[in-house]
This record gives sequence, structure tokens and C-alpha cells, in this order.
Amino acid sequence: MTYLAPRQGLFAIIILVSFCLQTLLLVISTDQQLTKSREQKGEQMIAQLIDEARLSLENKDRVSLSVIANRYTSEQDIARLVIKDSKGDILVPVGNAPMQQGITISQIATEGDAVIGSVALTLKDISKGEIIAMQWPFVIGSLILHLLLWVAYGYIARPTKEQINALSRDIDNLHRKQSARGSDNDNISNGRLSTTKPNTGIDTAAVHGGVNAYLKSQQNTDNNDNDNNADAQADDAHGQVDSGNKFIANTAKLSANRAFDSVSVQIMFHDEYRMLERLTPEMRLPYLALCTQLLHQALIELLKQPLLAGVSIVNQPHFDDNGAVVVLKAENNQAKVALAGVMLGKLYLMLNKIIHTKHIELSRFALPAKAGVSDEAQAPAMKQLLKSIGRKEQMLILLPNAGLKQIGNHVQVHNLKRPTTVYERECAVFDGGNAAIMERLTDVRNAVLISGNEAE
Repeated sequence: MTYLAPRQGLFAIIILVSFCLQTLLLVISTDQQLTKSREQKGEQMIAQLIDEARLSLENKDRVSLSVIANRYTSEQDIARLVIKDSKGDILVPVGNAPMQQGITISQIATEGDAVIGSVALTLKDISKGEIIAMQWPFVIGSLILHLLLWVAYGYIARPTKEQINALSRDIDNLHRKQSARGSDNDNISNGRLSTTKPNTGIDTAAVHGGVNAYLKSQQNTDNNDNDNNADAQADDAHGQVDSGNKFIANTAKLSANRAFDSVSVQIMFHDEYRMLERLTPEMRLPYLALCTQLLHQALIELLKQPLLAGVSIVNQPHFDDNGAVVVLKAENNQAKVALAGVMLGKLYLMLNKIIHTKHIELSRFALPAKAGVSDEAQAPAMKQLLKSIGRKEQMLILLPNAGLKQIGNHVQVHNLKRPTTVYERECAVFDGGNAAIMERLTDVRNAVLISGNEAE
């Protein structure tokens, strides 16, 4: 992968400012030079005109003075030429642009010691556009030179592979040192969830100790927020109706009438910058082990709920770089396997949010998560949906009508806006649950976090 030069946009701004300043200095310098040379030329013209018109000026011969003055105003640089007599009365006013402002040069005409009149010559101002037009080869050449400097910087200043690798090693070493210092402090003040291995980079004991403290302070707030969210979301205009404590989803357009007896719960990391694959094994593997441990404990605590009687686990899930997959199966027709899948997905997102927040507070690596629940027939489609449109802390649902009917009394969903594929049209997004479900999930979440320390 080729990386751009550092701060290439900032360097482009510097190049642009340099070009503008150079052009401005060119205009100012040229204007001063032209003004000085034109003043000298004007003074010479006035002296020559007085010599030619001295006799006509003494006689106040306006015709002769006009002929002489017109010869001098034939040049484009002359804006106005005024000849006056000794009393200051205008004898001849001529010029190409008499109203134009410019430099005025005046000189008194004398004959011996007597003043016989005066001559005033006004020179046109040179516009900045005319100067740039006169100097266009220099301006174009300067622009090309600055562009070449910018291109050369973008090529020369790109970091090499050796520099990138050295920077990655420095960041890893710094992260390990910070993790080691944090682990020493947390091991003294907090209880341990599991035995800490040296040089792992992730101290699960410190994390769970901090999580429990965080949980105690937030538990009451979470319960109140869940109740309020359930009430507010019941009136949301996604085709849902609040009937007592039951939430009925608008399932007419979400899926087909296909049979199912098991669901697949897919959990993925929301890793926009592919940070997980850049971690060293000493840091990545303990983090994945912590996620797996939380998922297993969540399954154990969740399936204890009487509401989910008859639901069992088919596989032994574990986290890798791609996330984790849990397959749940209904042992009988009364088992609410779809509801179990949705509750598991939401439960893990709640757990991961706390773990992620605590890791960030402790300056440790962690990633947000997203989840998808579907029947096994649509598991590949759900995987693609999570990768393409899934957002962090979001749960997508792709279930047949029977599954949506099963969860409809407990949770809310809404359709995706502007779907572009059949699966996006059938997919639903988890909006929230009623007060009873959110209270159950909060209790199970607390039990998962607390059981970690008790097991230790």
C-alpha cells in the first residue's frame, strides 16, 4: 500500500501562498519601475514642449498651442495636457482621457525672469491587470515551478516501508508500556477475573474490576432509561402499535413465509480502520479470549430465563478476527428461539459497550460491535449485510414472518431506508424492547459481569 506524503494538503496551501506572494511582489516592483520611468519621460516632454511653445505662449496663440499640444497627447500614456497663461487662465486643454486619475507633472514656463505661463501633464495609471499581462511568461513559469515543487514533495516525502514498520513498532512498544503500567495499578486496587499472564497487553481482571464499579454507579440509571426508552419508542412511527405491554411490528414487508427451527446470531467487530489485524498476537489473542468469555457467560445466564425454555446451543462459539457465530435451536414448538437470538444479540451489545468504554478509559485497545440475527438459511446474506450496511452498536434482523411474529410482542423493529437489494428490503433494524424485556436484559447483563468475579 502506498501512503501519501505527510500533510500534503498543508504543503499545497503553502505553495499557493508562495505563488500569490511572488506574483504580488512582481506587480508592486514592476509598478514602481514603470512609474519612475514615466515620471522621467513626462518631465522631459514638458521641458521640450515649453521650448517649442514659448513664442506662442507669449502671444497667447491658442491655435499654435493646440497644434503643439496635440502632437504630445498622441501617446497613449498621456491622459491630459493643460497649458495656462501667466495669470493662470487655461489656454489649451487637450488629452485622451481628461477625467482619468493619474500622476500630474507641472512646470512653469519663463522667458528670462518673466513668467509667461505653465504646463500641467497628467499621466495614466497602469492597472495591475496590464502589469500581469505584460509579465505573463514569468507568471506562467512561476505557476508551473510551484506545481512541480508540490508534485516532487508528494513523491519524495512519502514514508518508506522501513519508516512505517518502525513507527508501528514504536506504537506497539508504547502501548505495551502503558498497558503494563495500567495493569500494575489495577491489580493492586481491583479484584481479578482471571489469572493475568505476563506481556499479554490486555488485563481482563483490571477491566472487570473497573466494569463492576462502573456498573454499580450506572445500574439505577440504566433501569430508568430503559423504561423511558420503551415508553417513547412505543409511539415511534415505524408501523408499530402499543397494545398494553405488547409491541406489534409491521412485518408485512420484512420477510417471506419460510419455516425455521434455529437461528444464527452473528457478532462482528466494527473495525473501520482494520486495527485488529495490526495488533501483535500478544495483544490480540487475550482480547479475543475476553470477548469469548463474555459471550459464553452471556449464553449461560440468558438461557436460564424461563421465557426461553426449550432453546439450546448447537455450537461452541468463539471469537476470531471475523467475530463469532452462535447457533440456537428450538427443542419444541413452544420454544422462542427467534426471541432468544434477538435477546442474545442485544445482550452482547450491552456488555461490549461497557467493556469498550472501560477499555478506552484505561487507554487500552477495544472495538465496538454490531450483531445480526437470522435463520440459518439467511446466515450468508446476514453476514454480507453486516459488512456492507451494519453500524456500530446496531442489530440487524432477517427472519421469516413466523420469527418476526414471535418477537413482535416484545421488541420493536423498523425497515431500512432506501434499500437497494432484496435482502436489504427484507431486513429489519432492532429499535428497542418493552420494559419487561429491557429489565430482563439488564439483570442478565449484571449477572454476567458479577459472575466473572465470583468465579475467580
